[in-house]
Amino acid sequence: MTARSGGKLVVEALEAQGAERVFCVPGESYLAVLDGLHDASIPVTVCRQEGGAAMMAEAWGKMTNRPGICMVTRGPGATNAAAGVHIAQQDSTPMILFIGQIDRGMRGRDAFQEVDYVQMFGRIAKWVAEIETPDRIPEMISRAYHVACSGRPGPVVLALPEDMLIATADVAPPGYVNAVEGYPGLTQMADLQKRLWAAKNPFVVLGGGGWSQAAVDRVRRFAERFDLPVGCSFRRQMLFDHEHPNYAGDIGLGINPKLVKRVREADLLLLIGARMSEVPSQSYDLLGIPDPGTSLVHVHPGAEELGRVYRPDLAIQAGAEGFTAALEGLQPPAQISWAGRATDAHADYLAWTDTPPQTPGDLQMGGVMTFLRGALDDDAIMTNGAGNYATWLHRFHRFRRHGTQLAPTSGSMGYGLPAAIAAKLKHPGRTVVCFAGDGCIQMTMQELGTAAQEGAAIIVVLVDNGMYGTIRMHQEKTYPGRVSATKLDNPDFAALARAYGMHASTVRETEAFGPAFEQAKASGKPALLHLLLDPEAITPAASLSQLRDAALSNA
Repeated sequence: MTARSGGKLVVEALEAQGAERVFCVPGESYLAVLDGLHDASIPVTVCRQEGGAAMMAEAWGKMTNRPGICMVTRGPGATNAAAGVHIAQQDSTPMILFIGQIDRGMRGRDAFQEVDYVQMFGRIAKWVAEIETPDRIPEMISRAYHVACSGRPGPVVLALPEDMLIATADVAPPGYVNAVEGYPGLTQMADLQKRLWAAKNPFVVLGGGGWSQAAVDRVRRFAERFDLPVGCSFRRQMLFDHEHPNYAGDIGLGINPKLVKRVREADLLLLIGARMSEVPSQSYDLLGIPDPGTSLVHVHPGAEELGRVYRPDLAIQAGAEGFTAALEGLQPPAQISWAGRATDAHADYLAWTDTPPQTPGDLQMGGVMTFLRGALDDDAIMTNGAGNYATWLHRFHRFRRHGTQLAPTSGSMGYGLPAAIAAKLKHPGRTVVCFAGDGCIQMTMQELGTAAQEGAAIIVVLVDNGMYGTIRMHQEKTYPGRVSATKLDNPDFAALARAYGMHASTVRETEAFGPAFEQAKASGKPALLHLLLDPEAITPAASLSQLRDAALSNA
């Protein structure tokens, strides 16, 4: 072989792993890698800010179960990208962040934009390292793929010293890395079947990463055989068809009180991939710690997660693929003692979600959701960031298929727009709808330029109520009437989108949304619908005034 620069060796290693796309903000610290990408087979998406680039890479990892690739420059580039790394960590998403680094001989002098990335990312990423010599590039990138995909998936950070990238070596690229899949033992599955046969009121919760359509289908068949009610953890709703008679609802924010009761009363709780962290556990109040107060079977790919918070009666270290494959061999008892409970749970879900409530103002988010429920194909991809607006999507949209939801369990604002761009680039033939609030979108709004440059024909549904709505909601609950630091004076978002060459319109009334959405879809361009929502319509359950009055009356 001929000697190649470290930059070209990085690109060769990514090609050998089948990397489908690189998301980046360019920097002089890794020019040699950019030069290697010039002749490579990997498309490059040029983003506007490193946080957006990292979120796009994270969304790619969610969709593919292979590491999404992000490249940023040193110092400020790396600190900006940290938001996406944190999402990947909390959401169990495989991702690799490459950071251009200062020359090796300059370390320890507080050189221009110098950062110790092992210290900076050491508690967020699964593994952080700096590649010292070009001959170790294949080894380090191979390891990065293994670490990112194994056990509980997550982010890896690799720093690339600038002088190392221009040095040469004649090493071969690494072989393709296959993720290690954990499988349960036969005795564990026999134990699970005995527990199911002895149960009177079991309940299943799905969550985590590493799922495929095949794994989702196997869980559905398992639920049908055993007539089990199934709930999905926070922002993992796509793991079970919402129209299926065994679906009980999502266990997240704004949860159905009847669903809370069902989980509390379960005498056997089967968590598959889920961790029951703060949000799904209702601030760690749904189950006891460490004794959950019920028979708990916890299935998770990461051994470190089993028993971390809750003491399981049966702990199974296995990924979604391996465990659901083993479920195929389980058979229900001759007499199912909990027969009919799944039907009742689904009826409660339908009652909770069928008819959205009326809220103040001319624009009804309930009407928006009703239209989308009828207009969108089952394979439409829905994305969102963080904010009260997302409650409408989570509660009233019907997810029918795996691979149709991109949302951060970390609750990171700004995620919906970058995730939607990544989704449209991955699935150009599918409708991709980004839900965003006026505060949320302004965290990554510059990525509208990325959508326009890439021709990613996403449809952004921007819900504008002139405030940081979630914070204002909590403010009114805790400090009623004392509004501070939550008001937003916003631009004309539709005009801004048109400045990027996008299709855009402003929606003030419910009746105008449907035609505006159809026009946006027909435009074939990236599109933005600016929805002007009455500030009083803060949640589906209560207005701002009602929250304030309730807090004052309880003061």
